[in-house]
Amino acid sequence: MTDTPTILVFDSGLGGLTVLREVVAARPDAHYVYVADDAFFPYGHHSEDEIVARVVPLMGELIGTHDPDLIVIACNTASTLVLSQLRAAYSVPFVGTVPAIKPACAQSKTRRVSVLGTKGTVKREYTRALIRDFAQGCEVTLVGSPELASLAEAALGGKPISDGDILAELKPCFVGDPEDATARTDTVVLACTHYPLLLERLKKLAPWPVDWIDPAPAIARRVSDLLGPKAADLVQTGAEMIFTSNRAHGLGPALMPFFGGRVPA
Repeated sequence: MTDTPTILVFDSGLGGLTVLREVVAARPDAHYVYVADDAFFPYGHHSEDEIVARVVPLMGELIGTHDPDLIVIACNTASTLVLSQLRAAYSVPFVGTVPAIKPACAQSKTRRVSVLGTKGTVKREYTRALIRDFAQGCEVTLVGSPELASLAEAALGGKPISDGDILAELKPCFVGDPEDATARTDTVVLACTHYPLLLERLKKLAPWPVDWIDPAPAIARRVSDLLGPKAADLVQTGAEMIFTSNRAHGLGPALMPFFGGRVPA
């Protein structure tokens, strides 16, 4: 491992910035390349075969261009579909993002957990296998949101998003007796990396308080473990933001907090 590792973070759009933020905090010694596959966004509008056919060769091109030491697939849809093929095709270590069902069910006191994800993620066999293996007796409600990822992208870009539009996507997560805190949902898994972009709005609009489970901190710990010790002489290196559509990102200061204060090229 070089003193300054290069970490490539990949998502269908801007949701992976929520993972990037945690990884940068854990490893400020790395150089970062963030790739948003906006030319194919949203992945939920494509078939599983189309996503595999898109991501596997695209990753090969990105590896050839950027020579990363490690790649984070900061997208639940891509991770649940393509990780095994990527690991078979390329020698670079991959860290994926999958619904945090195991920790959510381990901590739920009411044994009622909801998984909020894209329609593709919640219907996928990978997700259902996680429930079979780790539900630990919890009642798990799967909620496939058709629009929340797009709403999060729009909000990050400065567009006004109504509370009603967000609540319509969120409301099915809240199951049980609103008046009885022991007989209702107490934990919601954010199974799309876009959703933490709206976390403060989600908390405000929730019918009652719940614990929100974001996998990003655990992903950052895994990345740091794989990279090994940090460089002794920490020098903050650069960051790049790439859209597969080749558009300029034009988001300026809005992106800097996700890159640890760095200005992405």
